[in-house]
Amino acid sequence: MTTTAVAATRTPEERKRFLLRLTLVVAGGMFIDGYVLGIVGTVIGAITTDLHMSVYGEGLIGAAALIGIFAGGPLGGWLADRFGRKPMFTLDLALFVVGSVLQFFVDSSWQLFLVRLLMGVAIGAEYSISWPLMTEFAPARLRGRCLSFAEVAWYIGFVGAFIVGFALTAVDADWRLVLGTSTVPAVILFLGRLGVPESPRWLMSKGRTEEAERIAATWIADRADRADITEEQQRPGRFGMLFSREHWRSTTFISVFWFCTVTPYFAIATFSASVLARYGLGEDGLVGAIGVNGVALAGVVVSCLLIERVGRRMLTIPQQWVCAVVLVIIALWSSAPPVLVLACFLVFAFANAMCTGLTGVYPGEVLPTELRGIGTGFATAVSRVGAAIGTFLFPWSMQDLGPATTMLVAAGICVVGAVVSQVLAPETTGRALTGISTADQD
Repeated sequence: MTTTAVAATRTPEERKRFLLRLTLVVAGGMFIDGYVLGIVGTVIGAITTDLHMSVYGEGLIGAAALIGIFAGGPLGGWLADRFGRKPMFTLDLALFVVGSVLQFFVDSSWQLFLVRLLMGVAIGAEYSISWPLMTEFAPARLRGRCLSFAEVAWYIGFVGAFIVGFALTAVDADWRLVLGTSTVPAVILFLGRLGVPESPRWLMSKGRTEEAERIAATWIADRADRADITEEQQRPGRFGMLFSREHWRSTTFISVFWFCTVTPYFAIATFSASVLARYGLGEDGLVGAIGVNGVALAGVVVSCLLIERVGRRMLTIPQQWVCAVVLVIIALWSSAPPVLVLACFLVFAFANAMCTGLTGVYPGEVLPTELRGIGTGFATAVSRVGAAIGTFLFPWSMQDLGPATTMLVAAGICVVGAVVSQVLAPETTGRALTGISTADQD
């Protein structure tokens, strides 16, 4: 059967449903990431008491999944570039399900650390597998929205984790049960991914032209998008190419931007209840914590809605400067009323989330197909180094260095991200993938 005949067997409605399904199962992976990283913050106190951990042990458990992501991102990207997006898209979820179930049975701090490390490896692979897959199927006119929706799902997972966690702890649920609730969405998502086709761009880059054209004609509606797939060249991708003359700018930008965006947010949001309580916002800061993360969710939703209208750079650069300013205010105005401190944290959460929505968009757009997986994985690893450091050191910094110094450091990180983005961030809105990666080589 010719590709034309195959294309004729799929209606526009079927292609829309496929794109919707793919968007949802990719976003589901980000939901799980947010949920796993958020849920631990609701029970970290109970874990610390039950397992007799120090403040350093508390930070290590909070950062365990992030450390796993550091390893899983590059590994998953390498496997996805070498063996294909499709098989890894399902296998990494299977690994996550195993780790999630094991949480029910841990009885020591080292067991919990290892289990959450395993889950982090699966989550890291998720970034470098699912984002390239989504990038390579999404139409150019909707690519940014489809990818940024995954970040919306991350925040829904993160906020949902706080709600579920605090609801269960209110009825004295065991912390193992609270952590293990991630098994439910993981199993549902695993089943939803079965049968997803291979990326036609990856197939084309491997010389499997007929198969690539068949899948593209079946599921990709826009002729221009299908034509752009045929421009893919068979080129080997190697890790060292990320730092070559052709690609070092893209690699530097996506890595530093992502690092500087998530590092202060993870540190503040993971321990938001205790942070806000430190500033006099309630006995335990619960309402403020949910508020901060809820506002962050609103910010990334706004970014998702605007991304195809105002462009990537407009949603990337100004917001980082806003984050830096409000953190400086929190740091230097020690006598500020608690309500003003809360307002500053809410502004930070909203602005930070707006630019965070672009961290899932840029890696797939600025890197070519042969480097899309490993490059996304490398940027994931770099970002999680920052997130892990921030999460691990934040309790110590607040205790030993004080809130003011801690917030000034966070503001400085935001400034670095803003400057690098101003210099290196390209405008990729609506452009064909082949054209973006080619422009970086000129």
